[in-house]
Amino acid sequence: MLKELLPIGSVVLLKEGTKKLMITGIKPVSEDNPNKIFDYIGVVYPEGYLSNEYNFLFNHNDINDVVFIGYNNPEREDFINLMEKELNKKNSDGI
Repeated sequence: MLKELLPIGSVVLLKEGTKKLMITGIKPVSEDNPNKIFDYIGVVYPEGYLSNEYNFLFNHNDINDVVFIGYNNPEREDFINLMEKELNKKNSDGI
């Protein structure tokens, strides 16, 4: 469920990870496999964006530790609700 996803700006450590990641987006699509949707895209922390080579796609269940929870407000809640409706619509349409 999308409401369980962490907000952008959250900092996490993945299982088996040695470097923290900061979440920069939710529900990104893999360029290598357009049918594969991940929960998050993130960049290394504290460095931030270095290049596309250092963008990491991962899922919520890959997270071992939440170090910091990013900003949440009504605007984000509205976005999550809209995104959830769209994903449900695509799933029911068989896309």
